[in-house]
Amino acid sequence: MGKPTGFLEFERCENKRRPALERIRDWEDLYVPVQGERRLEQGARCMNCGVPFCQAGVQFEGKQLGCPLHNLIPEWNDMLMDGNYGHALSRLLKTNNFPEFTGRVCPAFCEQACTCGLYDSPVTVHDNERSIIEYAFSHGMMKPRFTRNDSGKNVVVVGSGPAGLAVADQLNHRGHSVTVIEKHPRAGGILAYGIPNMKLPKDIVQRRIELMTDEGVTFVTSLDASNPAIAERLSREFDAVVLCCGAEEPRNIGVDTTGVQGVFYAMDYLHAAVDRQQFGIASDIPTAEGRQVLVIGTGNTASDCVATAIRQGCAGVSQLVRRAREDYLDEHGCLPQDYAQEEAEALFGHDPRVFSQSVAKLKTDESGCLQAVITKSGQEFPCGLLIGATGFAGCRADVCEAFGVERNKTVRTEAGHFRTNIPHVFTAGDMHRGQSLVVHAIAEGRAAAIEVDRFLMGYTNLI
Repeated sequence: MGKPTGFLEFERCENKRRPALERIRDWEDLYVPVQGERRLEQGARCMNCGVPFCQAGVQFEGKQLGCPLHNLIPEWNDMLMDGNYGHALSRLLKTNNFPEFTGRVCPAFCEQACTCGLYDSPVTVHDNERSIIEYAFSHGMMKPRFTRNDSGKNVVVVGSGPAGLAVADQLNHRGHSVTVIEKHPRAGGILAYGIPNMKLPKDIVQRRIELMTDEGVTFVTSLDASNPAIAERLSREFDAVVLCCGAEEPRNIGVDTTGVQGVFYAMDYLHAAVDRQQFGIASDIPTAEGRQVLVIGTGNTASDCVATAIRQGCAGVSQLVRRAREDYLDEHGCLPQDYAQEEAEALFGHDPRVFSQSVAKLKTDESGCLQAVITKSGQEFPCGLLIGATGFAGCRADVCEAFGVERNKTVRTEAGHFRTNIPHVFTAGDMHRGQSLVVHAIAEGRAAAIEVDRFLMGYTNLI
C-alpha cells in the first residue's frame, strides 16, 4: 500500500454528470471524467484492506457483495496512485475482459462493499477502472495480443453481447479458432443496440470488436442461427457451440394490446432509437417526438427509455412504478434519482415516476391509435407512446429448438455448469442465468469458456 493515510487525506471525487439541460440536447457521454493528479488521488484513497470485500464477488443474504469478476481492485488502485498505468492495466485485464464496458454501465457492487464507505465515502472504483482502460487505449497500450498455441479446435459463439464476447475473447487467447455469429448487422448485442449512446458510446463497442478481429476472432453478422438449417450446419462444422443469445422474451405488460397502435416493448424501442440515431436506419417504431410518453417499469432499462424519449423531443414523460414510493427511499428518507429522472425533472419540473400504479386498460381512437392509459386506481394518463420496460420472461424458444437444447425460461444445464443436454453445445449469460447485468454476463462468459476449454482439450488452464 503506497499511501496508508490516503483515505484520510483525500475526499472522494467522482466523475460528474454534465448539466441535465445541456446533455439532453445531444447523445454524447453523460460524464466528464476526473483526470490527472485528482485521479491518482482517488487511487490513493484505497485502504488495501486486510479483507478486501470489494473483490469478494459473492451472494450474501440474496444480495451481491463485491465484484462478480473478482477484480484485483486494491492492486490496480495502488498502481494507479503511482501513475503506473501499465501495471494497473495488466492487473485489471487479468480478471476483466472489457473494463471499458463495466467502467460505464456496471452498478459498482465493489463500491457498495468498500470498507472505506463504512464510515466515509467509498473509493471511486468504478471511475478508476474506466480511467485505466481509457488511458491504455488513448496511449497505444491496447495492442492485439496473439497466442503461439493453436489447438486445432474451432468454436462458434452465437450472440455477440457481453457474454458472447467474453467467451470468444477467452477461447481465442487460449488458442482455439473462434467465430461469433450475430443476427443483427453489427456485432455487440445489447451493448450495441440496447444501451443508449450517452451511457455507452457505440465507438467504444466498435473499438473492442475491431481489436478482437485483429486478434483473430471472426465476426459474421446478419446471420440468424434460429434457422434450423443454419443451426444444423453450425453444430456439424464446429467442435463446440456456445449459445449467448440473451433473455429476449419481454415480460407481458399485463393488459391486452391487440390492435392498439403506439405500444412497444423497451428493447424494441431502444433498438430502433439506436438504429435511427447512430446508424441512420429507419424503423417502423416511431420516435417520441411531440408525444406524451408513458414508460411502465423501473430499473435501468426503464430509465434508458425515459432518457431516450427526452432526447427525441417528447412532449412529456411519465414512469409508472408498481411498488410504493417508500420502497425506494434511502437510509436518509430521500428518493434517489438516476440520470434519466434528473433530466426529466430539469426539463418538465417534476420527477417522472408515479408510484403505486399499474395499467388497467388502454384508451384508443376509432383507428386504434393510443390516446390514454387508465390505471387500476382510475387515474388517466394522456399517452401517445407506451413503452413496456417490465423485464424479461426468458430466452427465445426458436434458437433453443433449432439446436435441440432443453429450456424452461432459460436453457437447462446442470447446476453450476454451462453444458446443455446436447454434449457439444454450451450456453452462458442471460440465456443461462436469466435477465441480469453486463458484469454478470462477462463473468458467465469467462466461466463458460473454462468449461468449453476443458471439453475440447481434456483440461484447462483458463481462470
